[in-house]
Formats: sequence, structure tokens, C-alpha cells
Amino acid sequence: MSSSNYTDMLREMYPQVPFQKLLGVEVLDVADNYSKVQISFKQELAGGGNAYHGGVISSLIDLTGALSAWMGHDTEKKGIKASTVSLNVQFLSAGLGENIIAEGRCVKRGKELNFCNIEVHGAETNKLIATGSIVYRIAK
Repeated sequence: MSSSNYTDMLREMYPQVPFQKLLGVEVLDVADNYSKVQISFKQELAGGGNAYHGGVISSLIDLTGALSAWMGHDTEKKGIKASTVSLNVQFLSAGLGENIIAEGRCVKRGKELNFCNIEVHGAETNKLIATGSIVYRIAK
């Protein structure tokens, strides 16, 4: 399967992964080394009141960074076995009762390790809610 076919397939199936489906993930945009993903607010994702639980935001950072690592990845030369190696999150403000959008960029690719930076904003307010980074390994 060519890399472009693989990334098209990945974009379509990404929201159907059981955990991502539970979160209500929607892929808004992808390009080489880039992904934009949204989670729509629902009370079940709140940690208290109408503020997102930190685990939801952390998960959004992880899965958006991973998707940005897949975009532009050469599956034929570099394989498809993948996992997050590290996840770092800085919570800057509460995400209160609105959809949240994460934008991820794969900023450096090594032999197997991909380094990605992610920002999470409120969809309506554009308020910066969190920043994060992941190291994502893709190998043969």
C-alpha cells in the first residue's frame, strides 16, 4: 500500500478507533507533518462542572501528535509499528463547556522517532488551553 493511500485510510479510520470514538474525535484537517483534531464537548468528558478532565486534554494532545507523525510518514520504508514514547502536557487554562481543537506538527523525524508539538484551543473562544509535545516511534 502506498504512503498516500495509507494516510488516506488512516484519516478515515482514526475517529473509529474505540477510544477516539468514545472521546468523539473528529479529524478536521491533515497535511504533511500536520493534523487538526476536534473533540466536541459533552458532560461525560468533564472533570468537574463543565471543565474538561485533564486526561481528555492529554489524550487529545497524544492522538493529535501521533496523527501528525503519520502524515507524510513513509510506511513502505519506515514501517507501521507505532507507539508513544513520551508525552508532556502543560495545562494553561480550563477548557470550559466548548469544543476543543488541537493542532499538531511533526517538527523532526529521525530513523524511528518523531518529535511533535501540539496546541489545544477553545473552538469558539480560541483560548489557549494547553500545549504539549510527544515523541512517537514508528518502526518496521
